[in-house]
Amino acid sequence: MRRAAAVVILLFGAAGAGAEPMFLSKQYNRCTSCHYSPTGGGLLTPYGRSLSRQELSTTGRMDPQAPPPAKGRGEESFLFGALGETLGPVEVGIDLRPSHLALDVGGPTSSTMDYFMTADFIAALRTHGFTAYGEVGRKPAIGQEPAGVYSYEHWIGYESAGGLGLRVGRFYPAYGIRLADHSALSRSLLGFDYYQQDYALEVSHTGERHLLQVSAGPGRADAIVHGDPHAFTTTGRFEWDFGPRMALAVSGLYRDATSLEPRNGATGIAFGIAPTRRLSIWTEVDAQFRQGTTGPPAYVLLNETSFEVFRGLWLKFAPQIRTDYGDTSGGTVRMNLEADLFPRTHWNVDVSYYHDRARLSGLTYETLLFQLHLYI
Repeated sequence: MRRAAAVVILLFGAAGAGAEPMFLSKQYNRCTSCHYSPTGGGLLTPYGRSLSRQELSTTGRMDPQAPPPAKGRGEESFLFGALGETLGPVEVGIDLRPSHLALDVGGPTSSTMDYFMTADFIAALRTHGFTAYGEVGRKPAIGQEPAGVYSYEHWIGYESAGGLGLRVGRFYPAYGIRLADHSALSRSLLGFDYYQQDYALEVSHTGERHLLQVSAGPGRADAIVHGDPHAFTTTGRFEWDFGPRMALAVSGLYRDATSLEPRNGATGIAFGIAPTRRLSIWTEVDAQFRQGTTGPPAYVLLNETSFEVFRGLWLKFAPQIRTDYGDTSGGTVRMNLEADLFPRTHWNVDVSYYHDRARLSGLTYETLLFQLHLYI
């Protein structure tokens, strides 16, 4: 049963569109440096779009001596600048991710498949400190639920000149490191996998060297939409930036009980450092608590080390371990190796390999994932 659940996690969650903490090496330790969402992922701001061309792509960088393109007309703009400024203050994007997945879990369950991991349209309007944001796209069939069109993130936010922010709607609450890989054990097993956003109100304060985010709401958005059991949920995250390439984040999570799950929560600490402009190292440790469980909590330890071999080509090494509730000898060990190439502005090729081993039984399974990510 555990192996089947892991396959589902990899199938629908692995490397979904999100933030990239590895860019700490480029001196970007806040998600809002490039994204509209305060918790990262989704639509890029105009600055984020231009950064992807000038700093990330292998061949897209413009000659500093060349005259800049007209506003909205550059290669990094929506539809490669075909619309110019016709949309006015509205920023839009299309996120496509055709993928090939090869699963080897032993026996007849091993298989391969080709599918669209994401096919989303995203839009945002920002004016006078207010931001309206929405994503809509194809949601794959999961269990008995058929595939369809779905809005999985939508919210309205405001940030004052003094750094005080408010946000209400459906979004991922702030917790730990927002890795692009939603299947990471620090995300999926703590309840931050794909389509697991909350409906919540978030209050934040942004300073020159700190970011505080606190959210509270009725719980999982999907459960609320479908009339399933859901629970009051609150999270908190405090980040302190020691410098442009070093950050520390402390997080907490509490979920009330439902008819299906007992009261539970988590606390964690994450530390990121970029010794050079080509190397980023993030480490996160979490302890997850559940009412009615005796013995120690479940622990998650994750490290993601990213190295830029040459401009636009990143190699990632991400060992992970998760223990069981009440038994630190149980759980799962994962080794994740990844190569991520950004050959041109707003498209990249990703190859990921996952090796998972159940610590008690010794059973293993492997996953190989190929993706072409087009952000138009």
